[in-house]
Amino acid sequence: MSHSTCRKAPVLAAVARPGVPDFLTVEEAAALLRVNRKTLYESIRLGQVPGVIRVGKAVRIRRAALVECSTGKGRDSALGSQR
Repeated sequence: MSHSTCRKAPVLAAVARPGVPDFLTVEEAAALLRVNRKTLYESIRLGQVPGVIRVGKAVRIRRAALVECSTGKGRDSALGSQR
């Protein structure tokens, strides 16, 4: 997914808040995006999710990257899939 196609979220949404982690687990990100965990893992594997960090076997996703980037409307828009 190209970062030039991302729409910027409101500035307040991306500002760090106390008690809210900067990095999410796959489970937390899936809940935020309201998608199945396995769907999110597949989208990560395909390179469709921005802000993915791998530390050993652990996968973390930068919250700001999920908030800042959205690819449009539709059933799969949160994951950036194109049909």
